[in-house]
Amino acid sequence: MGKVMSMVARKANRFNVENRAHRVLEREKPMPAPKYESNLRDMERTLELDPKFVDKLNIKDDGLNTRLKDVYVTSEDQFIERVIKRQAATAASEEKQERPLPLERTTPDDFEYGYLEPERVAHGRCTLRQALQFINDHQLDPETYTASKIANDYKLKQEHLENILYYFKTFSVYIPDQKYKDTLLTRAKQELLERKSSSEDTESNKP
Repeated sequence: MGKVMSMVARKANRFNVENRAHRVLEREKPMPAPKYESNLRDMERTLELDPKFVDKLNIKDDGLNTRLKDVYVTSEDQFIERVIKRQAATAASEEKQERPLPLERTTPDDFEYGYLEPERVAHGRCTLRQALQFINDHQLDPETYTASKIANDYKLKQEHLENILYYFKTFSVYIPDQKYKDTLLTRAKQELLERKSSSEDTESNKP
């Protein structure tokens, strides 16, 4: 019901809207909007102070006009310079794109650990390769490669190195022997068969 009423009201508002608009435009002066009482009081006070205030509003002030002409704005923003540099950069990139493509198109080899290792290492630091090396050495032979020996060799703090050796380990690959696995399975099967045979013997001996 509400939808029907809104459609009827919308059509009633739009009825003969063009003629009504022409009628309003043909009037000499549009009706001013009603003013609030506070605005009327302000206007009364202004006219009491200056009775010619309305005439001054309707007269063009030449002095004010000349002062407005003298006003200008200076900007120190370097936006234009940035735009010029950006346009020059885009033009240079377009020129580079016009250059011939390189003849060698092979993909470069990846680094072993995913990054380029530095040639010189500062004291108190080590590369990933060195860390894996001394962790593996200590894991395989802890009596020979002790924390103090590794710290002296790699010029690291012994306290930090002890924490590294304690918290980090390298993965060890374990490949089981298939023959040994088969023997274990056969032994397990033999034990299972022996248990079954013993249980059958006990059941047969029961009266």
